[in-house]
Parts: sequence; structure tokens; C-alpha cells
Amino acid sequence: MSAQDSVAHPRFAEALRALGLDVEVRRFPDATRTAAEAAAAIGCDISEIVKSLVFEADGVPVIVLMDGSSRVDVERVRHELGAEKVKRAGAELVRETTGYAIGGVPPFGHVRLPQALKEQGGAPIRVLADRALLDHDVVWAAAGTPHTVFPLAPKTLIGHAGGALVDVRERTA
Repeated sequence: MSAQDSVAHPRFAEALRALGLDVEVRRFPDATRTAAEAAAAIGCDISEIVKSLVFEADGVPVIVLMDGSSRVDVERVRHELGAEKVKRAGAELVRETTGYAIGGVPPFGHVRLPQALKEQGGAPIRVLADRALLDHDVVWAAAGTPHTVFPLAPKTLIGHAGGALVDVRERTA
């Protein structure tokens, strides 16, 4: 058993193995549920944190990967997906969609398919990744629990997540 197995969520540790990724998973005694908590624990800039956020687009879950210093512009997500209505998913749908609780959702390694996706023939969960993630050499994301994180190059992370590069962050005035 590797060190990542002992600290990462078992489902996520299995996803890392399946992808052939050997990454350092760090566990912190205090929760790193928010981007600010994670950045403080790691000692990095908040923009180097990856938030894996679940939304509902016309009732179908979608994951948006966003840097920790930015907010998702729901209207941009709606436009990107060609959806009529987009809203944040509730805790139950997040867990059903990803298999993880809010605050610990990793960018990949989601094995559960919610009913809406099963009804569509089991299509994988669509992932949108904001381009700002590429501004960094390394980003940090949750490893399946609110206490664990791992570093990865953004292009590698987005690739393993099957993410489409988009511009969906809120613009500041």
C-alpha cells in the first residue's frame, strides 16, 4: 500500500492507480473544504487551488473546475452548454454524481452515475475547466476528502478529468 492509499479517499486512490498517476497526497488535521483553507494549509496562492464544483444544467450534472480565487459565472456556463437553466447542485446530487461530499470532490475519479445520466445511457459526467487554471505550473485539488489534497500540472489534471477548456469565471469590473 502506497502513502497515497493511506490518506486519499479509497475510491480516489483507486482512480490514481488506474490512471498510473503517482502523486503526493497530503492530509491535513484541519479541513481544507474551502479554497482559502486549502491554500493556507498548503502555503500556496488561493488561485493555485482547483475547486471541483457540481452544477445542474437542465437537470443534468456537470462539473466545473475553477481556480480558488475566482467565482463561476453561471450564465457563461449556461451559454457554454447550450442549456436553458443552470444552478448549483445540492449536496445530495453532488454525492450521487461524484461519490464524494462537498469540500472533498476531486476533479476526476467519479464512479457513480446519477439517475439522470443513467437514463441517458450512462454518458460520462461533462467537465468544464476554466482556462485560468493554465496560468500555473502546478495546481492543488481535493483527493476525495475535506482533509486531503494533491498537486498536479493543470494540463495533466484537466486531461484526466476529460475537461473542455472554457472561459466561465466571473469577470471583475
